Amino acid sequence: MEKVQAIETDNKSRNLFLGLLFDGIGMLSFTVPFVGEFSDVVWAPIAGYLITTMYKGSVGKVGGVVTFLEEILPFSDIIPTFTLTWIYNYYIKNKNAS
Repeated sequence: MEKVQAIETDNKSRNLFLGLLFDGIGMLSFTVPFVGEFSDVVWAPIAGYLITTMYKGSVGKVGGVVTFLEEILPFSDIIPTFTLTWIYNYYIKNKNAS
């Protein structure tokens, strides 16, 4: 039981770090006006794929679609979808399961 709990804690910390990093990458397009929105065309499918590999099951699938849409739509990069998915997965979902 301790081994499973240690792995879950490692994934929790890893996913938080990666989520903050990926949200930061997604927000970088705001730094370059007009050119930045073009970079979202490249980043959107990558971000969608990354979130589906970070979170398995329906959380990953829904997160991937939402992240893709958030990145591809103009001026919506301010939404931290990786971080919000992390909060949902580790706090809201677990709270509802209890």
